[in-house]
Amino acid sequence: MRGIEQIPWLYDACCALVERFGLGRWRRWLVGGAAGRVLDVGCGTGRNLPLFDTGVRVVGLDPTRDALLAARRRAPAVPLVQGDAQALPFRTGAFDTVVSGLVFCSVPDPARGLAEVKRVLRSGGTLRMLEHVRALGGLKALVQDRCQPLWTRLSGGCHWNRDTERTVEAAGFHIDAATRRARGDMRRFVARPG
Repeated sequence: MRGIEQIPWLYDACCALVERFGLGRWRRWLVGGAAGRVLDVGCGTGRNLPLFDTGVRVVGLDPTRDALLAARRRAPAVPLVQGDAQALPFRTGAFDTVVSGLVFCSVPDPARGLAEVKRVLRSGGTLRMLEHVRALGGLKALVQDRCQPLWTRLSGGCHWNRDTERTVEAAGFHIDAATRRARGDMRRFVARPG
């Protein structure tokens, strides 16, 4: 079953709405610190691509052909690759920065995907991540846990109750505490391979 993530016009409409209520600022932060050769892993419909500085050399990667077609319209000059975050088709150390915006909630094996991110980052490179995660407790966490199977089917793969920060650290990254921000169930941070 196709979910929201695989229907570009619907996904874009949902993102546009959420961006008006704060996600837009966080998305600009996400790409604002990217430098050098950058991989936008899970670029989707390309909402990040026009926001990168002109001196940055960006490559977008997404598993969904329809999303990449939408990304091509949004950023015609950016190289786009159809591929899987769990098996990145790039050489080791190819990127200075990897940007991940609302992606690892949908990667089937996030530990494997993060190992691939670590592999394609050059020594001293950075992972810039924006993700929604499991609420810290209370009713929202209960709803996330109870509705997870249905939500995953409707969304096309999103697991909205993952503890992504812990997964990033378990994959051998060190999260820079000075860059970490939390708002409800949203997180953003910069991490470096440790």
